[in-house]
Amino acid sequence: MIACLRLFTALCLAALLAACASSPSSSLGELPRTPDASIEQLLDQAAKSKTPEEAALLRLSAADLAYRQGNAGQSAQILQQVPVETLKPGPQVFASTLAAELAMVRNQPKAALTALSHPSLQRLSELPVEQQVRTGTVHARALEADGQTLAAARERIFIAPMLEGEAASKNHEAIWTLIASLPTDQLQPTTTDDLGGWMGLALAVKSAGTLEQQQAAIDNWRAQNPKHPAAIQLPLPLTKLKELASQPLGKIALLLPQDGPLASVGKALREGFMAAHYQAQQAGQKPPAIEFYDSSKLTSMDEFYRKAQADGVQLVVGPLEKPLVKQLSTRPQLPITTLALNYSEGEQGPAQLFQFGLAAEDEAREVSRRARADGLHRAAIMVPKGEWGDRVLKAFSQDWQANGGSIVATERVDQPVQLAQQIADMFQLRQSEGRAKSLQSTVGGQVAAQPSRRQDIEFIFLAATPQQAQQIKPTLNFQYAGDVPVYATSHVFSASGDVNQYNDMNGIRFCETPWLLDANDPLRKQVTAQWPQAGGSLGRLYAMGVDAYRLAPRLGQLKALPDSRIEGQSGSLGMTQNQRVVRQLPWAQFVNGQVQRLPDTPR
Repeated sequence: MIACLRLFTALCLAALLAACASSPSSSLGELPRTPDASIEQLLDQAAKSKTPEEAALLRLSAADLAYRQGNAGQSAQILQQVPVETLKPGPQVFASTLAAELAMVRNQPKAALTALSHPSLQRLSELPVEQQVRTGTVHARALEADGQTLAAARERIFIAPMLEGEAASKNHEAIWTLIASLPTDQLQPTTTDDLGGWMGLALAVKSAGTLEQQQAAIDNWRAQNPKHPAAIQLPLPLTKLKELASQPLGKIALLLPQDGPLASVGKALREGFMAAHYQAQQAGQKPPAIEFYDSSKLTSMDEFYRKAQADGVQLVVGPLEKPLVKQLSTRPQLPITTLALNYSEGEQGPAQLFQFGLAAEDEAREVSRRARADGLHRAAIMVPKGEWGDRVLKAFSQDWQANGGSIVATERVDQPVQLAQQIADMFQLRQSEGRAKSLQSTVGGQVAAQPSRRQDIEFIFLAATPQQAQQIKPTLNFQYAGDVPVYATSHVFSASGDVNQYNDMNGIRFCETPWLLDANDPLRKQVTAQWPQAGGSLGRLYAMGVDAYRLAPRLGQLKALPDSRIEGQSGSLGMTQNQRVVRQLPWAQFVNGQVQRLPDTPR
């Protein structure tokens, strides 16, 4: 009887082993094990291995160990010694994943995606969960770095059920960050799966205006999707929104200069700010109380904050003066959240400091964006000599080249008498004239030759005053370059209504604040009726004052929702990671002495 049982057990075991050998998983091959040896010991064992497969697995273990220890160079070196194509699919997936991780260390997402396109990845779902998570994670990171935001979110949603603990929480927050960064036109949920739910939540939040409306939208979405992962665990930024909605803003300090060289700027900002405040009152809202402080009489920022705290201030709007903003940006923290109305030179300030201004750099980047949207690739640049021109040039060049554009010529404008020569040099007209003269001397006699310009300049980026632009555009026409499109910052537009001036700039396209391009806006009509100067170039400051008021209660909202925007009077407002408010602007063109609004392009 016992002998029979032994025979039966042996037969079962043999059958089980045979099944394992013929099952699909056996054809995958072994994955490298987590070693308890050093890199050197693993490599030594690999050199002494009896089979190529065993040697390859040991080297993969060594390469992985080097990567985990932070030695990417050594890891890549070892990985190169592994004959990946001779391996079974399992170790091939492992090697491709490691190659992708190493590419991401070098900040090469396209190389990572190429590594993850290996045919073996088609069998990833047959491998252990740990390997699926590891591969899925680096795939999501590479897609995000390559600008494929939706695909990255889809990858993270796929691996979410396989995760637990801190890894699950981090992945959950990463999904929301990705989905929330998508523009509204991409947030059209067409499915009822988890991805559709995430997109529906982001669309609901972005479509609502005030914090209260956003909170209602979140509550409504959760009621409709109670089993969705984001309903079970609300992403942290949305939890912060809930906290913000329960803490309404009661009192704002408006800190602006009332005397000195910036008094007129301060006055325009203050009048715009208060116009928005009165509009909110008229609309039946309960706006915060406004307390006025004169920054031109400040002796100490510490003293100001002490007084503001004693007065019950919850948010400071200002200061305007750059030295004061710079001073605040160097502090480790501020006693009251502050929206400065200028920018410091440093990148990151204290957590309580937000910065907002009419930065020319924003407009330079806006020109870069618009030219790309219009299908252009090769730019020439004309900016004024000096520090301001250098800043604008740098902002445009960085954004333009980072997005694949090329710069074929640059001229710094200074003296009007040099303009014709500078433009001729930019378009290489003198070389054309020289070729004509050379031809004349060769063939003898007169040769009818019109100077020809270089053809590789697709457009000119211009940052200049109206007076400079009035000279530059006619000179371009005279120098056979009148057909080259000119894209300019708002500085070319005086908003004076001077038809002769506009005629001299015929064809120039420029970005501008919505305030100056929409004379029918109800608030602008009210303000210009009381302060006519708000309809001219000072209007940009009135618009900034209006937007400072509208930004005040929504700073936390912009911070909590990456890539969300407020449609303001000074532009479409968003926030960078270092808490700087940045603007995108609409476009117009000078056409026969008039300003003509141009259609918007996708952002």
